[in-house]
Order: sequence, then structure tokens, then C-alpha cells
Amino acid sequence: MRWDHLSDDPARGGESVLFGTDAVTTRTFDTPEFRGMTFHEVRARSILNRVPGASRMPFEWTVNPYRGCSHACVYCFARRTHSYLDLDTGLGFDSQIVVKTNAPDLLRRQLASPRWQGAHIAMGTNVDCYQRAEGRYRLMPGIIAALRDHANPFSILTKGTLILRDLDLLRQAAEVTEVGISVSVGFTDRELWRTVEPGTPAPERRLDVVRTLTGHGIGCGVLMAPVVPFLGDHPDQLRATVRAIAASGATSVTPLVLHLRPGAREWFMTWLDRHHPHLVRRYERLYAEGAYAPKWYQRRITRQVHELADEFGIGPARRGAARRIPVEPCEAGTTGPTQLTLL
Repeated sequence: MRWDHLSDDPARGGESVLFGTDAVTTRTFDTPEFRGMTFHEVRARSILNRVPGASRMPFEWTVNPYRGCSHACVYCFARRTHSYLDLDTGLGFDSQIVVKTNAPDLLRRQLASPRWQGAHIAMGTNVDCYQRAEGRYRLMPGIIAALRDHANPFSILTKGTLILRDLDLLRQAAEVTEVGISVSVGFTDRELWRTVEPGTPAPERRLDVVRTLTGHGIGCGVLMAPVVPFLGDHPDQLRATVRAIAASGATSVTPLVLHLRPGAREWFMTWLDRHHPHLVRRYERLYAEGAYAPKWYQRRITRQVHELADEFGIGPARRGAARRIPVEPCEAGTTGPTQLTLL
């Protein structure tokens, strides 16, 4: 495992060394929820990450308190980041979790720096900050509190139900700054969920999170991601998913077709060959030009989802449209604020 001399890409604005061997503690826990997992506790040198200028993301800064993710999504584009540590991007990504234990205190110090200009910070766009490890390490309450105390705008994208633990903190932050919350639900097909997202809460549980947040006056959008070609893109599947999203009270739905970057592509194709070998050639043709599905396919899915969203009374998120969360709970049936489109 390579801990020493690990450098950030200068384009990302990182510091020269993320952490050294003297700052790493490795732990395992013999409890059912963590069995088979290893946690590498580190003291990070920097927690604010600058997004490369060529990125498609509509934000410039992220905070990632974890590396690796127990959600074990077979398509996760962040798998490649584990190779920077000489860690396995397959099962290792799912079970070898790097925990930046000093993330809350470090973020507080960096937000207080005269050089920091209060830019929007996105969380959950690399690995999920509300994955299983967060239940033990409890990094997010300190992170949200730091953002609240500095009135710094932020957004969170998650598949985790643990975000409800921090509902009060989110409401406090929303009183002083812009807060955007999105939950990722790409499909409601339970068989597909069990095989491609085995470590995540079930789709209906995630939609319960949306329902709870909106019930407490916190508008929550849904990132319908990923739409999985040939497995989750049938019109009946899209209809069922959008209908369920609308019923949850989501303020918006934004579709995103599966993309397969290096690292994730190899792991996903191995999974596909094992579970759906008849689709391997179709995927090779669809993704022959690179990580993204062809524009015609993306446009078709987007059009179908937007038409269904109109039918069921919700609309697509508008890029950059995160709003301050209302202090008072919304009345039943009212429409909450449109949330930031994270991806």
C-alpha cells in the first residue's frame, strides 16, 4: 500500500502530501455491519479538493471524508481512486475504507483561512459521505456544523439513509446559507438493485428519506442515476421509477445514464459477463467511443424521463438552482425549492 509521497494532482489545488505512514492506523471491527471490512484511519493534510477545470461538474470544490465505499456499487466511477493508494479497485474499494478522522477540524480551519472565499462545496460526489462507516465515525455532523458556522453554501448527494440523523443540523445550516440535498435513485427494480448496488439501502428506503426531508420542510431532489442500459431503461421501468420519485415528494428528478470510466469499466464488465453475458457485446458497442453512452441514447433517456416527470407533476432540476431551505416546514402538497443539480 502506498501512503508516502502521495500527491494530489496540482490542477486540483491539493497540497504536496495527503498524509504519511505515521498518520495511519488500520482497524477491523468484529461486528455484523463491518465484518470483512478494514478501516485505514488517516490524518489528512487538506480536506478541500478543487475540481479540475475540464470537469463536467457544476461546482469547483468538494469535501470527501472517505475513500472507498461499502455501498459496493459495481459501476462506481470513484473505483479508480483506490489505485492511487495501490489498493484494489474491485473488492478492495468495497471493503478497504480510508477514513479522514480529522476532516471536521481540518475543514473548520480551512474555512477560516483568509484565502477561502466561501465557494459552494459539494459532498457525496465521489464516494458517499453517508456510507456505512459514517455510523461509526460520525464525521458529517462536525463537517456540517463547520459549514453552518461559516455560513458556507454546500450540497449533499447520497444513497444513505443516515442523513436523517443530521436533519437538525441541516435545518440550522439552511437558516444561514444555501443547502442543496439530493438522493440518488436510478431505478426501483429490486432485482437490479440487489446485484448492482448490494451495499446500499433499498430504493424505497431512499425515497423514504426524500419523503421525510420534504415533510420537515427540506426540499430534496432526486438524481435518477444511473439509468442502466438494457437492464433499467425499459419504458415501464422508467415510468415506475419516476412515479415513485414523484410520490416521495421530490422537488425534481434529473436522469443520468450510466458512464463507465477506467477502473469502474473493468469491474462492471466483469460483473456483466457473470450476470448478463448476453449483454456484453451490446455494451461494448454502446460504449465503444469511451466512458459515456452516445449522445442519441442520453437524449432519448432524458426526454423520456422529462416527459414522465411532467406527467407526474415534477420537473427537472435547474443547474445551479440550490436555494436556502425554508426554516418552517412546508405544508402538505406545497412544492419545495428546486435543488442543485449535482451531476
